[in-house]
Amino acid sequence: MYDYLKSLHLIFVITWFAGLFYIVRLFVYQIEANEKPSPEKEILQAQYKIMAYRLWYIITWPSAVLASIFAFWMLFFTEAGHIWIQMPWMHVKLCFVFLLYLYHGKCHQIFKQLQNDEVKYSNNFMRLWNEGATIILFAVVFLVVLKSAINWIFGVIGIVLFSVLIMLGFRFYKRIREKK
Repeated sequence: MYDYLKSLHLIFVITWFAGLFYIVRLFVYQIEANEKPSPEKEILQAQYKIMAYRLWYIITWPSAVLASIFAFWMLFFTEAGHIWIQMPWMHVKLCFVFLLYLYHGKCHQIFKQLQNDEVKYSNNFMRLWNEGATIILFAVVFLVVLKSAINWIFGVIGIVLFSVLIMLGFRFYKRIREKK
């Protein structure tokens, strides 16, 4: 039974992260569409709102809920779960899951604002914001694979450095694009 629960948990974690990665990309597109002239602006905004709504309520939220249900089921209603829940790395992982829900909640707030045509963030902020889910994903994967409350730090430092390189590359590309 544990392996089936674990498989379902992983499937919904993957779809949850896919939804989080893509929703922020849609936020970038919505913000950029806001700067377009009419009628392009209205056409793009309407399309992105539909896409974001479907992604958020049909994929991302259900995946978050189902991933959590299967996780709680594994941790609290299986023999293996009773062992895992006592380990320090699992406590750190659960802290990152809490951070993931905070991230998800902030994405929900941004989603609602954009659905109401309130643009409070820049597209550059959203590109940077998108790295938040990536950092949490790296930390959780390293924690689960290494089963160490300490070694995950090296993985997170690596993804942070990688994110910095991506942002520097983005700025370099932006400068090239602006010169044309």
